[in-house]
Amino acid sequence: MTNNIDTRVVITGMGAITCLGHSVSEFWSGLKNSESGIEEISLVSPEGFPCKVSGEIRNFDASKYMDRKEARRMGRFSQFAVAAAHQAIEDAGIDFEKEDLDRVGVLIGSGSGGLPETDQQAEVRVKYGPGRMSPYYIPIMLVNMAAANISRTFGITGYTNTCITACAAGTQAIGEASEIILRGTADIVVTGGTEAGICEIGMGGFSTMNALTTWAGEPSKASRPFDSNRDGFAPAEGGGILILESLDHAKVRGARIYAEIAGWGVSSDAYHLVQPHPDGLGAAKAMTRALDNAEINLNEVDYINAHGTSTPINDKAETTAIKRVFGDLAYSVPISSTKSMVGHSLGASGSLEAIACVGSLNDGILHPTINQEDPDPDCDLDYIPNVAREADAKVAISNSFGFGGQNACLVLKKFTN
Repeated sequence: MTNNIDTRVVITGMGAITCLGHSVSEFWSGLKNSESGIEEISLVSPEGFPCKVSGEIRNFDASKYMDRKEARRMGRFSQFAVAAAHQAIEDAGIDFEKEDLDRVGVLIGSGSGGLPETDQQAEVRVKYGPGRMSPYYIPIMLVNMAAANISRTFGITGYTNTCITACAAGTQAIGEASEIILRGTADIVVTGGTEAGICEIGMGGFSTMNALTTWAGEPSKASRPFDSNRDGFAPAEGGGILILESLDHAKVRGARIYAEIAGWGVSSDAYHLVQPHPDGLGAAKAMTRALDNAEINLNEVDYINAHGTSTPINDKAETTAIKRVFGDLAYSVPISSTKSMVGHSLGASGSLEAIACVGSLNDGILHPTINQEDPDPDCDLDYIPNVAREADAKVAISNSFGFGGQNACLVLKKFTN
C-alpha cells in the first residue's frame, strides 16, 4: 500500500508519567527549570547493586485512571501507558463515541514489558511452586499488553501493534504510527512508549554489563551526558503517549494542533549486541533517512534532542554521528539530553523526548543538559549546558538508539497551515 503524499500527520494530544511529575505540564516545567528527577533508588534495595539511584515514578496512583481490580491485572508498564493515554486523549478532546473506532489505532513501544512482575512470580515459583503463580502473570508480562490494555480501555478496534526495539522503541512506535496514518489505515493513532524495569532482575542484568552509573554523590548529579565524568546511565521508568491524527481529520473536529511529524528514519548498526558503532554509522544513517523522509535540509534543523544516555561509549558515538551528518554545521546546532534530568527509561524515553521537542517548538525554549561541569574533549558540540535557552525553533530532530544497534530518529516541525 502506498502512502498518500498529500496527507500530513499532526500531534493533537499528549500525556506523560515521569519522575518529574505525572503530567506533561509538570514534566516540561521541570525540564525548563533544570530540575532532576533522579533520587536514591527505592523500588529495590540498593544493597548488592553498584547503582544507587533511579528515576522512579513515586506516589503513582493507578486508581485515578482505572478501578483497582483492573490495576491488579495490569503490569506497572501497562498502568503507565493507560494513565498517559487517558491524559493524551483528554488533552486532544477526542470523543470516541463520535469516531469510527475501526479507524483509530494503537501503537506502543516498550523494551521489556512486565519485568518486575517476572521477578515477583519467579520468587513465588521458587518459594511455593508453579501452582501458586498468578493466572494473570502471562497477560501482565507480555510486551504487547500495554497496547492491548489501551485498546481495551477505550474500545479501540483498529490497527494495533507493539514496537519492541529496546531503547529506540518509543521513537520508532511514533514513526510507525505516522506511517499507519499516511497509508490511510487510520485517522487517529494513540502512540508512544512505556517502561517499568526497575527491579532486581533488571538492575542485576544492567549492572553486570557495567551499563549503569555508580555515582556515589548527590543523586541529582548522577546522569551527566557528554560530561567527562559520566560513567553510565541512571535507570528510569515512565510512559509518554501522543495522539497522532491526519491533518484533515484534526481540522474537521477543530482540534488544537501542537506540532507536525514531518518524517522519520530507522537503521541497524549490524555491529554489536549492545555497543553502538564507534563511528556512529548506523545513528548517522537514521538521522539522514529521517531528514530525507521529511525533505528537510541540514541548515533547517534548529535543535537536536540527543539520545544522550550518559554512558561513555554512546555519548562519544552520538557526537561523532551528528558530525558525520551535519559536518561543520554540527557546531552551530543546539543539542540537549532529556535523560540528564529524568534518566534512561528505555522504551519510554523516545516518546518523552518527543514531548520535550513539542514543548521546545511551542514555547521557544530549549531545555538544557544538566550536570555539564567538566566538558569531554571528544564531545565538543553545543549541549546547552545547565540552563535553558530561548530559541525560535521550527524544526527539531529526536534521536533514540537501542541495544542490538536499533536506531530511530524523528523529525518534528512547528505547525503551520
